[in-house]
Amino acid sequence: MPAAENALREGAARRIERPVPRKAASSTKTRRPLGLLFSCEERRLRLHHVVEAQDFNRGMLEELFSTARVMEKVVEDGGSKLLDGCIMASLFYEESTRTRFSFETAMLRLGGSVISTENARQFSSVSKGETLEDTIRIMNGYADVIVMRHYESGAARRAADISRVPIVNAGDGTGQHPTQAFLDLYTIEKELGGIDNLTIAVVGDLANGRTVRSLCYLLAKYRNVRVYMVAPEVVRMREDIKDYLSRHDVRWTEESDLREVVGEVDVLYQTRIQKERFGDRSEDYLSARGVYVVDRELLKTLRKNAIVMHPLPRVDEITVDVDGDPRAAYFRQAQNGVFIRMALLAGCLGRDLVPATVSSSTPINGHTS
Repeated sequence: MPAAENALREGAARRIERPVPRKAASSTKTRRPLGLLFSCEERRLRLHHVVEAQDFNRGMLEELFSTARVMEKVVEDGGSKLLDGCIMASLFYEESTRTRFSFETAMLRLGGSVISTENARQFSSVSKGETLEDTIRIMNGYADVIVMRHYESGAARRAADISRVPIVNAGDGTGQHPTQAFLDLYTIEKELGGIDNLTIAVVGDLANGRTVRSLCYLLAKYRNVRVYMVAPEVVRMREDIKDYLSRHDVRWTEESDLREVVGEVDVLYQTRIQKERFGDRSEDYLSARGVYVVDRELLKTLRKNAIVMHPLPRVDEITVDVDGDPRAAYFRQAQNGVFIRMALLAGCLGRDLVPATVSSSTPINGHTS
């Protein structure tokens, strides 16, 4: 058996290897808690719903990243049967390329199965008027985990409130995209060796970009991080994120000129202006599009050891001649999504991941979380 799979299965004798069969729901049954379950004693990642990025503390993030590193080896070894017999429902009400395919790839790499709809808004009973809650209740009888993208902010929490099986938020309107933020941080750690003491510029559509919202929630878990928010006036970062960062002692500054700060940053996190969020406000969209473009000229002032990231898809905010620069990390970033999502699925489905060799008092990246 490959070494990576040995690492995944170690300790399995102490726990049931397959998910316990679900019993029919009743009005007196205690609902499973919304959010996360994490055993500090065993240092193993155990999840239920993955709805909001801020539900994860630093110890959980470190364990997630440790598990993702094991998953990289699993992929190198040709996959695993860790989730054999488990079914993932891919329920997407909005378009997706990277998130949907990487989740489905992650499940298949671990030996599980996938049932999916690529446009649930049109090709499911929601087009007949079925509520989200009814759809989730039905899907509970078909799948062991539901990965859901929805056009309404807060939809993932609504689903989690009534679901017995884990709900994984794959993006809910302009709300959050926690699994993207996990892979973003994982990429930063891999590329730069850590996250503490970094300066990060988030650029573009900060009002509508759910990825930057989730990323900011997670950056607050780290020490001495500085955030530059660079956006056109019509798509500035919303106040709730600014307030959250301030409450968690994260230094942040709003800037209008990217050229003024690009030489100071370790991470340049570019995003597209999201045309689909503007509705009939075409003038606002046109005023925001194209304001900030990462091109080879801008790279001349970017630090040699900095990285350029983007959640993708891009339109014209990063020119293609940047792709060959070693600091362009966005395609490596997308690949990391498979490993992070493999780790999340294994955690949601209750499978033992890595040996429990770290005590709850062990420092994480040099200090206790």
